[in-house]
Amino acid sequence: MPLKNFLTKIRSYLFTGILVTAPVVITFWIVISLVNIFDGLVTPLIPQKYNPNTYLPRDIPGIGLIVLISFLILVGFLTANFFGRWLVKQSELFFQNLPFIKFFYKTIKQILETILSGKSKAFRKAVLIEYPRKGLWVIGFSTGDCQGEIRDKIKQEMVNVFVPTTPNPTSGFLLMVPKKDIKFLNIGVDEAIKIVISAGVIKNPETIQ
Repeated sequence: MPLKNFLTKIRSYLFTGILVTAPVVITFWIVISLVNIFDGLVTPLIPQKYNPNTYLPRDIPGIGLIVLISFLILVGFLTANFFGRWLVKQSELFFQNLPFIKFFYKTIKQILETILSGKSKAFRKAVLIEYPRKGLWVIGFSTGDCQGEIRDKIKQEMVNVFVPTTPNPTSGFLLMVPKKDIKFLNIGVDEAIKIVISAGVIKNPETIQ
């Protein structure tokens, strides 16, 4: 076998090996990193006599994450009754009366309620808009129709569109776009995010409404 063909096969095997192993390794790395972060934050808060790591020869990974999930489930259960709802209401009144802090509390609470609501349409649709000039297109995510004074001032149907950045889709900016200028994509938000993260390497959507 000629040396050139041999090197070509070796390179092909190398790339195939990367494609097979890299997603598995990166996924495990992300999961382990998240578990370690939660363990580092939550485990120190557990009293020593209730912490299994105190009695075992080595630490158990994931204890902090398990405790956090259990705590959140317990809080959700307790707030489902009358006393729990009353306690939550009193806590909200306390935070909403604190100067400066009330701004962050109300904003974060409203964002979470909107995203986690089963009826929410936020980030449910991927769209195409022309930006930063006519003829150039970017992928965005509709977060709802413009309401209130903004709609009254513009006097036309506008949609809030979050435009993510590549390769980090958690950062981006908000655009208010006329609904007539938006093209809604027939793909899921997860597929659109893949396109953004991969900088277009993953195949672009073919179907547009």
